[in-house]
Amino acid sequence: MSRENQEAQEDELLALSSIYPEDEFNRSDTAPGGEIQVCLELPPNFRISVKSNSASNAMVESFENTVSFLPPIVLDFEFPPGYPSTTCPIFTLSCNWLSPEQLTLMCQRLDVLWEENRGSVVLFAWMQFLKEETLEYLNIRSPYEIQFTDNGTLKQVKEEASLCIAAATPEEETVDRRAIQDVLSVYDLIRHILDFDESQQKKCFDSKLFLCNICFSEKLGNECTYFKDCSHVYCDSCLRDYFEVQIRDGQVRALNCPEPKCTSVATPAQVKKLVGEELFSRYDRLLLKSTLDLMTDVVYCPRLSCQTPVMQEPGGTMGICSSCQYAFCTLCMMT
Repeated sequence: MSRENQEAQEDELLALSSIYPEDEFNRSDTAPGGEIQVCLELPPNFRISVKSNSASNAMVESFENTVSFLPPIVLDFEFPPGYPSTTCPIFTLSCNWLSPEQLTLMCQRLDVLWEENRGSVVLFAWMQFLKEETLEYLNIRSPYEIQFTDNGTLKQVKEEASLCIAAATPEEETVDRRAIQDVLSVYDLIRHILDFDESQQKKCFDSKLFLCNICFSEKLGNECTYFKDCSHVYCDSCLRDYFEVQIRDGQVRALNCPEPKCTSVATPAQVKKLVGEELFSRYDRLLLKSTLDLMTDVVYCPRLSCQTPVMQEPGGTMGICSSCQYAFCTLCMMT
């Protein structure tokens, strides 16, 4: 490797490490190369659907949802000794929601960008293309529909999003060996899409400032609780005090969003996060009791030391406690 190439490679890696966070650009410790993860900026209300015609995926016929984020396109690269003076970086391109044919088109586009920049470093140009031009280059529009085929690969089937692929010749349709598409099942694909979208939305929420309408202070999202049904946000400190008072007073069915007249209810996970294990156990116990109290076919064992819920037989007046085996009349509560 020439000294000029070695210096150019090192300078490029250092520059990209300073520009991009670790979750986007990760330099390899063992070789001159690394991994780039590109998360695309989707238009608002972007809908994606997944359909399967595979018998092994009969349990999941179709899926459709609106997402704000899709799993990243991953570019693994390594610098050969001749880069950047004469040789293109060695790379693979992978993504679990793009078809092998679409990934092949992307690989070909990266080759073209290298030819246009031959003799100069090219990774930044590749990253900009992947991040800013992928959707337009592949003619991807909402709703974006992909199909899981019998051989376990994805096929993009939306007509207006398939123009590039439909225009290709048989020779051009050959899948590039650098295009990696490794979806195991339609269920795994759907789960990955939903999990990534949720984690990225949480990441964005945590980094934003929100005004709490109880203490009127601005707090970062990682110090706040978001009510999904109504989109109201309150700081954890105020909401913790509010919930603790309600639980101690036994008002477990009143753990709603504090906004006046709002009926959104806090999830058990939100309550547990805010009030801790001890109070959450009381909340859980009281919530179960209040639910059972609304059921007309449920009575409690009359023994003060037991109080186990007992299901009444339809039309009957006798109950038998499953815990202490006490048999009693459900009208007078006597044996």
